[in-house]
Amino acid sequence: MRSVKLYIVLGSILVLVALVVLLWWTPGTSHRQDSAQPLVLYCAAGVNPPVAEVAKEYQEQFGVTISVQYGGSGTLLSNLRVAQTGDLYLAADASYIQIARQQGLIAETIPLATQRPVIASAKGNPKEIQSPKDLLREDVRIALGNPDAASIGKQTEVAMSKAGLWENLKQAVQSRGVFKPTVNDVANDIKIGTVDAGVIWDSTARQYPELEIVAPLTEDSGFVAEITVAVLRSSRQPTEALRFARYLSARDKGLKAFERHQYTVVEGDLWAKEPQVLLFSGGVNRPAIEDTLKAFEQREGCKVTRVYNGCGILVAQMKAGERPDAYFACDVSFMRQVQDLFFDSVNVSETDILIAVPKGNPRGIASLQDLTKEGLKLGVANAEQSALGALTERMLESAGLLKAVMANVRSQTPTADMLVNQLRAGGLDAVIVYEANVSQVRDHLDIVRIDLPTAKAVQPYAVARGSTRKQLMRRLLDAITSAESQQKYKTAGFRWLYLTEKP
Repeated sequence: MRSVKLYIVLGSILVLVALVVLLWWTPGTSHRQDSAQPLVLYCAAGVNPPVAEVAKEYQEQFGVTISVQYGGSGTLLSNLRVAQTGDLYLAADASYIQIARQQGLIAETIPLATQRPVIASAKGNPKEIQSPKDLLREDVRIALGNPDAASIGKQTEVAMSKAGLWENLKQAVQSRGVFKPTVNDVANDIKIGTVDAGVIWDSTARQYPELEIVAPLTEDSGFVAEITVAVLRSSRQPTEALRFARYLSARDKGLKAFERHQYTVVEGDLWAKEPQVLLFSGGVNRPAIEDTLKAFEQREGCKVTRVYNGCGILVAQMKAGERPDAYFACDVSFMRQVQDLFFDSVNVSETDILIAVPKGNPRGIASLQDLTKEGLKLGVANAEQSALGALTERMLESAGLLKAVMANVRSQTPTADMLVNQLRAGGLDAVIVYEANVSQVRDHLDIVRIDLPTAKAVQPYAVARGSTRKQLMRRLLDAITSAESQQKYKTAGFRWLYLTEKP
């Protein structure tokens, strides 16, 4: 009898456990990762169709709710400036992104698509409108986006001001037309016949079969608006916000929806929930960027595999067929050797080439000429393996000292860090290295400046043409060139170039 009761108790416990499991488990959703808080996205109203589609798809796949608030790009910017909450901001025109950046509201940005302002009318163009000047005719009723609320209104004002037509056009709207808060409102007014024509985006016009594009707003081919999504600094879940932004901007995910809705998309990255990229970097950059790379990985939810080495070795690897997603060279001379594999490089920093000696400078070295002293044990970087070695060789050759100095060389290494370690261990009397190599050990060494214009190296960064993660690697450049990173560079013995060179 006792054993029967025991079986009943055990059976009840098993049933209870099974019920608990069933309450928490939903078939086919083992891959979902439900977010405790929804992501709040402020989105330009004109981009509603693809964004709504992608948001639904993302929620179904990952269990993350995307709460979208639609409105004019300008209105949304004003709202988020006051609210100081939310996770993402999607503007129909990159000029609003620039304003948001200047006001410190956004962090990362990712381009999605481009669009142009056009004049649209009902199908058949009953008023025979052929140019912006026709909008000024007394028999034409017009709708425009409000310049203070909608990006299409702002860009209409910019384009028509350049053409000298804005004041007259504004008066025409006030007398026989209407200003609207969103581009969709303008399109709908044309559709139902409330007005005869209006200015809307070409992408919006293509979504309305009842409308017809009758003329471009401007003949300027460079007058293009870029639809961009940005992560807000107010986001309390930036990694999740970035993950959705990456999904939205992925060429094989979100951008397919933009294409279906007639947008001209940019070249997006391939989608990966946790993307992995390869960075080749000259060893000199390591102390300045390593902390930034770690923070970037954590925020983006990605993995950056670093290969630090002498640039001669890295260039040889690339010429042999290895393909990193980005290359951060020790010096521009080693970027030029593989520039065809990369987009235009950007100079980030520079550092001096100098002579490092033991504390107290026991051999009394004061110049390059002193490196020719008899019996001196000198260390230099290998000219075949490193940028520093090649630059050192050129510098000595230009000074007419190459043969005499090289006669005292006792150590040649692929990286300068190895030379510094040998000097500190007492095996060498002097080494030629970068200032960045000795910034952390200045208490243990003395330095001798080299008074030559060639005694420096400039560090360029470039994104690979063949990378499937170009946008991610451009955001990595943004992280490397941020204000926080700039301070790390100065501490590490570099001089900053990026802000002074950036247009």
